[in-house]
Amino acid sequence: MRDMTAAPALFATLPHNLVLTAVRNALEEDLGLSGDITTDATVATDARSDALLAARKPGIVSGLALAEAAFRELDPTCVFTILIEDGSAVSAGDTIARISGTSRAILSAERVALNFMGRMCGIATLARRYVDAVEGTGAQIVDTRKTTPGLRAFEKYAVRCGGGHNHRFGLFDAILIKDNHIVAAGGIEAAIKAAKATAGHMTKIEVEVDTLDQLEVVMRENVDCVLLDNMGPAELRKAVAIVGGRCLTEASGGVNLDTVREIAQTGVNMISVGALTHSAPVLDLGLDFVAGG
Repeated sequence: MRDMTAAPALFATLPHNLVLTAVRNALEEDLGLSGDITTDATVATDARSDALLAARKPGIVSGLALAEAAFRELDPTCVFTILIEDGSAVSAGDTIARISGTSRAILSAERVALNFMGRMCGIATLARRYVDAVEGTGAQIVDTRKTTPGLRAFEKYAVRCGGGHNHRFGLFDAILIKDNHIVAAGGIEAAIKAAKATAGHMTKIEVEVDTLDQLEVVMRENVDCVLLDNMGPAELRKAVAIVGGRCLTEASGGVNLDTVREIAQTGVNMISVGALTHSAPVLDLGLDFVAGG
């Protein structure tokens, strides 16, 4: 069975081109046709300032590359000094980064930087809570495709900052045969055979099952992973026994912080949690100018 802990991340770090594109789009949305009319009216063009980006609540850091890009896009001379790295825990009041540059640029980029980081830190923080909840069980916490359109790479990177793992990044990098595929293909066996006839030798095949009877059928077809959908702990234990280590097992559905450890203790390899990206609360961050800076 493949060791999932050794699987490389698609984005161990965030590619600069993706970061820059997202930041430029966000700044364009915020600045609009006229720019930051408040800052332009009140702050001298040659004014320079220092500011501190800090956590107002405890959590896990993620998204520093986007924050830095936002400030540097408006002021290429800006110095962005990271004090606490992505993936690190912070307490309320901890300073994450120091920004030095033109006052106008810092003010105009502030909200974009905080929006990206607040979202990503929130995801990383929630991911860490799930990872901590299953510690010692051997199960991995993985994300899903339930991400904000256009922000998937960043949100999945944030999951990794929190200690979680990534499921497929899109429809393009793995085959996942779900219930509607099975209906459309004319049955589980037909869907799997068609997938195997099409997939390259490097493409993994996972099949979703709702019942143990479906699982028995799938196990005759030699797939890479089975997704055990909306099964309770007792049924999950039976499913793990049926699989017997012949492929990876993934539990999905009905997962929350109250249930995740019991699910992990059934012996499944992975637990997918859509809430990591679709329901993570934003982490409260703040940016304050340093007096006299």
